[in-house]
Amino acid sequence: MFRLWSTIIKDLRILTRDKVGLTLMFLMPVVLTIVITSVQNGTFEMVNNNKVAIILDNRDADTSASASRELVKTIEDAGMFTIAERGPYKNEQEVRDQMYKKEILVAVVIPPTYSRDVMARAQSVARKALKDISGENNTASGEGDSLAPLQLLYHPTLQLSFRRSIEGALGSVLQVVQSKYIVKSLYKAINEENIPDSVESQIVGQQTEIIPVAVSRDGNRGNPNATQHNIPAWTVFAMFFIVISLGSSIVREKRSGSFLRLRTLPTHFGVAMVSKQITYILITLLQAVVIFGLGIFLFPHIGLPALILPGDITALVLVTLLCGWCATSFAICVGVYANTQEQANGFGAVSIVLLAAIGGLLVPSFAMPEGFRYIMKLSPLHWCMEAYYGLFLEGGKLGDILMNIIPLLVITLAFQVVAWWGLKRKRLV
Repeated sequence: MFRLWSTIIKDLRILTRDKVGLTLMFLMPVVLTIVITSVQNGTFEMVNNNKVAIILDNRDADTSASASRELVKTIEDAGMFTIAERGPYKNEQEVRDQMYKKEILVAVVIPPTYSRDVMARAQSVARKALKDISGENNTASGEGDSLAPLQLLYHPTLQLSFRRSIEGALGSVLQVVQSKYIVKSLYKAINEENIPDSVESQIVGQQTEIIPVAVSRDGNRGNPNATQHNIPAWTVFAMFFIVISLGSSIVREKRSGSFLRLRTLPTHFGVAMVSKQITYILITLLQAVVIFGLGIFLFPHIGLPALILPGDITALVLVTLLCGWCATSFAICVGVYANTQEQANGFGAVSIVLLAAIGGLLVPSFAMPEGFRYIMKLSPLHWCMEAYYGLFLEGGKLGDILMNIIPLLVITLAFQVVAWWGLKRKRLV
C-alpha cells in the first residue's frame, strides 16, 4: 500500500509540472462549455421564444379585397413571425437589397393575384361540394383550382431545418386563410347570406390545442435546454483529453528507461500502472466537479439555464467513474503504442475529435446517416454520452442506463488488454 501511495504522489508531482496538459484538461473545456452553451442557448431561445423578423411585400393588385389583408393578419397572429418591413417594393431586387440592409433573413412576397385566386378557389370548391350533395354531374371547369404561389426569399446562411420550420408555419397560415374563405363560400351558397362571425369562429377559429411535454422516466424533467445537453457532453470531452498529458507521460517514462528500471526493483509493474489510473481517474472526477459546478453556480449569473443534477446521485458518480476509467485506459493505450510525445499528442488529439464526431457529441446521433449509426457504437464517447443523457435528460436511474454502462465497461477492458499486450510486446513488463 505504501508503494502504491508513493507512486501516486510521484505521478501527481509529475502532473503538476505539466502546465500545458493542465490547461487543456481544465481551462479548455470550461471555455468550450461556456461559449458553446451560450451559442446553443441563443439558438434555442430564437426557435422557442423569439419571433422571426420578416419582410412582407404585399403585391396584391386587388387592394380592396380582404384575402391578402386576412393573410397578413394571420401571419402576425401565428406567433412565430414579426413583420419588420412592409412593401410594396418595386421589384424582387429591391426586396433583396432591403434584406441585406436590415439584416433580415426572410422575406415573403404575396403575388398580385392572391385575393382573386383565393376567392375563385373558394367558389370553385363550394360549387363542387354542392353538386356532389345534390347528385348533379360535376361539370365544373378547372377555374379556381390553381393558386399563384407565395415567394419565400431567404438568406443563404439560413439553415435548412430552420427554413423548413418557416415553410411549415407559412403553409399552415395559408391553409387557415383558404379554409376560412371556402367555409364562407359554402355557407353563403347554402344559406344565401353571409356567415355570422360567431359561426365562423366556431368552425374555423377553434383548433385542437397542442401541449408539448418532454417524456422523462421520472416525470419531473422539464423541456431540455442547452445546459442539460452541453454540460455532460463537454465533461466527457474534457475527460478524454487527458490523453495529451497521460499519453505524453507514459512516452517520457518509456524513453527515459523508467519502465526498465522498475523491473529491477522489488515491486510489481502493475503498481505503476494502477497508480497512473488512480491519479488520472481522480483528475477526471475533478474535471466533472468543476464543469458541473460551472453549470450549477455560474450559468445562472451569466443568463444561462442552471444545471439540474439527476435524482440518482449514486448513478451519476458511478457513470463519472466509468467514463474517467475509460478515458484513462484509452490514454494509457495511446501512450504505450506511441514512440514519441509528438505522436502521442497528435494522434491523441485527432482521435478524440474523431471519436467525438462519430459518437454523437459534435453532431446529434439522429442526424447521422444510417451507416454511421453502426460505426457510432464503436466510440466510447457515444456510450458515455448516452449514460449521462439517460440521467440528465431522461431522468433515469442506474437500472435504466445499464445497457449503456455495459458496452462502456467492455470497451474499457478492451483498452486495458490492448495496452497490456503492447507492454508485453515491447518487453517493458
